[in-house]
Amino acid sequence: MNHTSEDRTEIFTKVKELFLQKKTDPFIPGETYIQYAGRIYDEREIISLVDASLDFWLTHGRYTEQFEKELAAFLGAKHCLLTNSGSSANLLAVSALTSPKLGEKRLRTGDEVITTACGFPTTLNPILQNNLIPVFLDVENETYNIQADQIEGALSKKTKAIVIPHTLGNPADLGRIMEIVQDHDLWFVEDNCDALGSRYQGKYTGTFGHISTCSFYPAHHITMGEGGAVLTSDPLLNRILGSFRDWGRDCWCGPGCDNSCKKRFDWKMGDLPYGYDHKYIYSHIGYNLKVTEMQAAIGVEQLKKLPGFIQKRKENFATLHHGLKEYEDELVLPSATEQSDPSWFGFPIMVYDDASFTRGDIVTYLEKHKIATRMLFGGNLLKQPAYLGIPHRVASSLENTDRVMNNLFWIGVYPGIDEEQNAYILNSFNQFFNDFGA
Repeated sequence: MNHTSEDRTEIFTKVKELFLQKKTDPFIPGETYIQYAGRIYDEREIISLVDASLDFWLTHGRYTEQFEKELAAFLGAKHCLLTNSGSSANLLAVSALTSPKLGEKRLRTGDEVITTACGFPTTLNPILQNNLIPVFLDVENETYNIQADQIEGALSKKTKAIVIPHTLGNPADLGRIMEIVQDHDLWFVEDNCDALGSRYQGKYTGTFGHISTCSFYPAHHITMGEGGAVLTSDPLLNRILGSFRDWGRDCWCGPGCDNSCKKRFDWKMGDLPYGYDHKYIYSHIGYNLKVTEMQAAIGVEQLKKLPGFIQKRKENFATLHHGLKEYEDELVLPSATEQSDPSWFGFPIMVYDDASFTRGDIVTYLEKHKIATRMLFGGNLLKQPAYLGIPHRVASSLENTDRVMNNLFWIGVYPGIDEEQNAYILNSFNQFFNDFGA
């Protein structure tokens, strides 16, 4: 369907008018629920979405290519591939490392991968889904990231990779991790889904690992509704990631393109006859994990807002940290990792074992007063029903992980929380401590 630029301008004007008619309910303390996260957008995302819809090029297209280039440029990576979720991004990242194209460095069944039991399940799942053995280490207090100084002692002859998240946006100790990665020739995958815009030693997280991942679920720093990305600066890994994402095919032509390799009918691979169409040669057992063009169109506009989103998250975090400091005798407040500048995903709060109240007490109080709370995802994943009996090795005490599972919760710092809502949150904490006599 063809539309003139005048047609589209008229449509976009109407879209903006409709958006501006949308009414925002006023914040009413004690009645309006303060979410822990949410999508922040304006008419520009909707106009971009409509623009892509009018093209009706539903799969990978101009918006997808634009977003991939701009996110890679923002972070300082060479390659970015969009996928349909951050969880799929993690699956692609680990699966790519099993590719025969990596030769002796490929991950094989039974190889070990250092990770943490504390976090979100889809950091762990790809390790298991690729028949690898997770080796679990505990997390640090206050940062809730993997204990980097314990990694070297957990290595064995079977250890081939490290796969870890930056917990709630707080960078892991990348200095120590990168030393170990280089000294022992290990693969390193950064789950950067909660940390888009965080920095370590001035450099963005998501650019230290061989592969990194992002999520664009509505709770994250930017959103496409659903969506994710894998990033790398290695051209071979980029080719492999694209293959696993796109059915496992060996061909790298984009949708609607043919013969990018200039030898489409001149390949001899596997036991196929010479000249078999390269578009239908498969070098990996892959998936179809692509994103739609409409999602990418939203992401292009969201990416423009990312610097402002990051700044607002930092401001909200600072407000909460300052306001709760007087309760540090009963609450453990979060600390940024040394040499880091986090783009916070949330504000974690640990209740001391000997506090005059429990996590259940304060969470119940906050929820009753319309303040959303969340656990640190799966807590100790080894205690979850899905992971009972999985093949694994525990290389250290998981004491802190269990404490997180039992005592920690977090509240939101996303850009939709304004000064009035922050004041209400802090006042609710004050009231809780008055009521409990703490």
